[in-house]
Amino acid sequence: MKFLLYISDYIMPFVLFYVVGFGLLMKVNIYDDFVKGAEDGLKVVVGIIPTLVGLMVAIGILRASGALDWLSNLIMPVTDMLHFPSQLVPLVTIKMFSSSAATSLVLDIFKEYGPDSYIGRLTSIMMSCTETIFYTMSVYFLTAGVKKTRYTLAGALVATFAGVIASVIIVGFM
Repeated sequence: MKFLLYISDYIMPFVLFYVVGFGLLMKVNIYDDFVKGAEDGLKVVVGIIPTLVGLMVAIGILRASGALDWLSNLIMPVTDMLHFPSQLVPLVTIKMFSSSAATSLVLDIFKEYGPDSYIGRLTSIMMSCTETIFYTMSVYFLTAGVKKTRYTLAGALVATFAGVIASVIIVGFM
């Protein structure tokens, strides 16, 4: 175990020195390439800010209006049949849009039920097994200029629900 801790302490400096050393060996102007990459990255950030602001505002409205709680209560009969806690429906819904907003919901769940409860463990595993579908699609497709997403949304939704189901099964074994 100490070996892994030792490696984790030194892996980032090693990678940094490796990249710089390789660049020097190949006679590449490292600083100019770094500045150009940072400039391109800043352009991407500026380009996606409207999308991020829109997502954050929409999520804030959903949380503040009580629409997520209403959704939980509406589909509670279905979630009860599937042995899935209806309290986690807002988390699954929000996680598809924003990981940071989902994290705030996770903290609320931990405060109410505790991290070691069934719901707390299910929340933790589910956060690891799902993805921010709409955020990822909007950012990457906007950046790449993709107009037709084809089967991306359907595949991502199937993968997310598979992650939710896997989470329920895994926590059921614990």
